[in-house]
Amino acid sequence: MRLLARREHSRIELRRKIAYYAESAEELDALLVEFEQSGKLSDARFAEVRSHVMSRKFSASRIAQDLRAKGVSDEEAEQAVQSARSTDLERAREVYARKFRSPPATREERAKHMRFLQSRGFSFDIIKAVLSGPEED
Repeated sequence: MRLLARREHSRIELRRKIAYYAESAEELDALLVEFEQSGKLSDARFAEVRSHVMSRKFSASRIAQDLRAKGVSDEEAEQAVQSARSTDLERAREVYARKFRSPPATREERAKHMRFLQSRGFSFDIIKAVLSGPEED
């Protein structure tokens, strides 16, 4: 219960964390089912919260990848990042503006800026739009 009180967890993530304490796999599965039925554990709620937290720094595709790595189904991951997909360009501009105060002066700086945005999961088209200048789509 302490783990769930701190933050949301996916079913697989919680299973991995408490497997050490369980006497058997059946007991562990029964506990997880009980948590899901009582509403204490929900992959959909986890996906929504996690995507909201990550949306400040990362692209929608990177968020979906992270959710899948945490054990969330593809459908729930896509539902959670659906609104983030439409705002990828705006978020990329915000992330870029927070990190870099001025546009790149040299080719090396431009490559550094591009690698930064790429590491955040933004596509090449979005990176190109961000580096081309303000509000040009």
